[in-house]
Amino acid sequence: MKWMIASDLHGSAAWCRRMLEAFEKEGAERLVLLGDLLYHGPRNPLPEDYDTFAVTAMLNGKKEQILCVRGNCDAEVDQMVLEFPLSDFASLDLDGLTICATHGHLYGPDNPPPLRKGGILLCGHFHQPVCQDKNGFTYWNPGSLSLPKDGTPHSYMLVEDGRPSWRNLSTGETFTPLSAHT
Repeated sequence: MKWMIASDLHGSAAWCRRMLEAFEKEGAERLVLLGDLLYHGPRNPLPEDYDTFAVTAMLNGKKEQILCVRGNCDAEVDQMVLEFPLSDFASLDLDGLTICATHGHLYGPDNPPPLRKGGILLCGHFHQPVCQDKNGFTYWNPGSLSLPKDGTPHSYMLVEDGRPSWRNLSTGETFTPLSAHT
């Protein structure tokens, strides 16, 4: 099974279009979104082509394939317009991997939820792609679709046959993520 994982869209219609084009091109069966879908947040600049109405329509068009967790910039009113549930976290079993998906603002790499040894903590929030072994678990972050930080690319992840890979959304190229949360 092939899943695409992305985070931190922050209302950018341009990056949402690119993400959905990549989703189709990759042939992924599921789109896991790690929050911060519509609102840009008070500490972020407006992303390219900020248009929450367009983003809502595009995401609702894929509602059957989306699994989503709520981010710190997602509000109750967002759930009123989105046609798929926003959960605080999700427990996923993918190709034998036990994954806890959350945005990263409540639970993160430095304050993880209870995880089984060998489990994976999957979160966005920090806007940087990361793969890091922690104390008994692995931390994965797909980076940010619309507002990447510290020179990292606009990015997403694929998980297929239990193996993650990080992709540059602009070029489609695979790259090596950061190995430590900075």
